[in-house]
Amino acid sequence: MRTTDCSSPCNKIPPSLAQTLIHYTTSTITPQQTLKEISVTSRVLEKKSPCNFLIFGLGHDSLMWHSLNYGGRTIFLEEDEAWIEQIKRRFPMLESYHVTYDSKVNQANDLIEVGKGPECIAISDPKYSMCQLALKSLPSQVYEIKWDLIMVDAPTGYHEEAPGRMTAIYTAGMMARNREDGETDIFVHDVNRVVEDKYSKEFLCEGYMKKQEARLRHFTIPSHRNSLNKPFCP
Repeated sequence: MRTTDCSSPCNKIPPSLAQTLIHYTTSTITPQQTLKEISVTSRVLEKKSPCNFLIFGLGHDSLMWHSLNYGGRTIFLEEDEAWIEQIKRRFPMLESYHVTYDSKVNQANDLIEVGKGPECIAISDPKYSMCQLALKSLPSQVYEIKWDLIMVDAPTGYHEEAPGRMTAIYTAGMMARNREDGETDIFVHDVNRVVEDKYSKEFLCEGYMKKQEARLRHFTIPSHRNSLNKPFCP
């Protein structure tokens, strides 16, 4: 019978990955995205991880994204403080921050016109942008990190008084354009809804879209910093 000598260090599954496996094996709650939708992002993570991954939203799939980017930095931005506390108690290894949104879904038609103005298509750090769509009060490290992947799966957007994802989608696109070099993969979920559909096409650009799988769109946006004459959309 073959035995393994573990007197010298053996590769051992990290505790955080072990916890993830146990959680999903025993949980009856499934992630909001389908297997095919998840696979679009996981294929990109397979190539890029460990990397910097920013996610708008904290949900039942957060532990999975954190684990698929093992060794990288994954930050979650969430609107519901009580939900953050609940998740932190169960999964303290997840890095999440509370964010607030001033917008409402019923303003989406007006805001998309605002977004076409010169102050909104100018390439700049969203923190200092003059554009009404830019999120300017996110945690400071969100503006400092060069993000390889950004997923927009929040805030709430299914009713007229909800904040909607207008500002999150716009800000994700500007973070990609404003990075020093390289490109950013951006994923938008729930594109079957009007706001997600229109705003992703307008501010992430159909010309940058790589794939759509059911309710998920994948865009790859290059840096615009060193070529400021580059059109906002190709």
